[in-house]
Amino acid sequence: QVQLVESGGGLVQAGGSLRLSCAASGSTFRINLGGWYRQAPGKQRELVASISSVDSIRYADSVKGRFTISRDNAKNTVYLQMDSLKPEDTAVYYCNLEGIRLGIYRNYWGQGTQVTVSS
Repeated sequence: QVQLVESGGGLVQAGGSLRLSCAASGSTFRINLGGWYRQAPGKQRELVASISSVDSIRYADSVKGRFTISRDNAKNTVYLQMDSLKPEDTAVYYCNLEGIRLGIYRNYWGQGTQVTVSS
């Protein structure tokens, strides 16, 4: 079984920074596509950033220039560096990892981590 462990959320003032981590347990799983999503109260979950196995990266327009997604294949971990945070970035952030485990393509979600940005 693969588990995703998210960390790094918290409370920060506007203009501050946070770094989220999403680590996948188990040596049998290799990340192909990693993504970060967020869901604010009363809103739909939205894609924030994604990174492919060849480091093709996408960002939501609202975070371009402020957030940076990266990955460490040796650690089976995907990161989201969030700078210049704004109150509208407040949400629960979820990581999503797709990849191969025991010959089968799988998709896993993290448990979510709260990010709160105060004005």
